[in-house]
Amino acid sequence: MKSLPLFHRIAGQRVVVLGDGVAAEAKRRLVERAGGIPVGEPEAHGAALAFVVLEDERAARAAVRRLKHFGLLVNVPDRPSLCDFTVPSVLDRDPVLVAIGTGGASAGLAKALRLRLEGMLPQGLGALAEALQAARGALRGRWPDAGERRRALDAALGEGGALDPLREGAGESLAAWVAGQAEAAPAGRYEIVLSSNDPEDLTLRQARLLGSADAILHDPAVPAAILDRARADAQRLTLPLSGPEPDGLVIVLRGPN
Repeated sequence: MKSLPLFHRIAGQRVVVLGDGVAAEAKRRLVERAGGIPVGEPEAHGAALAFVVLEDERAARAAVRRLKHFGLLVNVPDRPSLCDFTVPSVLDRDPVLVAIGTGGASAGLAKALRLRLEGMLPQGLGALAEALQAARGALRGRWPDAGERRRALDAALGEGGALDPLREGAGESLAAWVAGQAEAAPAGRYEIVLSSNDPEDLTLRQARLLGSADAILHDPAVPAAILDRARADAQRLTLPLSGPEPDGLVIVLRGPN
């Protein structure tokens, strides 16, 4: 991964857009769609981001230097070497946003992937997200322990679960699910012996366990590409352990024989 994906809040903020023509107008519409205020370079004070949509190479480079001097992060379409950030292809299920980026390698590929996903993600996905936000208090009351609460959500949001996000209308089931007899996925210790060091060879069950684990106990030789399939906040400990084993859902990850 060569870029850190972030969602930048620009509602009510100025965003500099330099240039004329179709491409520049598209950037202005994008800024407005996100609640930002597109402005020119003379109004750059208070802005944090800028789009430089200028055909002339020398003019674009000069504008980038000026804007960076004032501390703005700059995007220049089709010139990745000048960019502080790139703009992904966005699938909008507000407040759920799926952003697909290629690091500036191919906007066409990002668009093709977005269009493929458009047919997979239901229009009501945003309603599920809003229902989950509104239910935070009820979820804490149902599962006071954070780990138990997370495992319960993992199970419900999984494929075929009570809140499967790929099922239209899943948000309508949330209240009944919280009030019902739903239980958290069990904590405990599970062992995974890898068939290879290629993350693509993980079984679906192994990938789900890694994605839900509170702690990963792993052989030193297990590659980072496998470990990165776990949650970013999961505890990682190298075997053999020098202290007590952590609580929660623990995955013992051993390399291929």
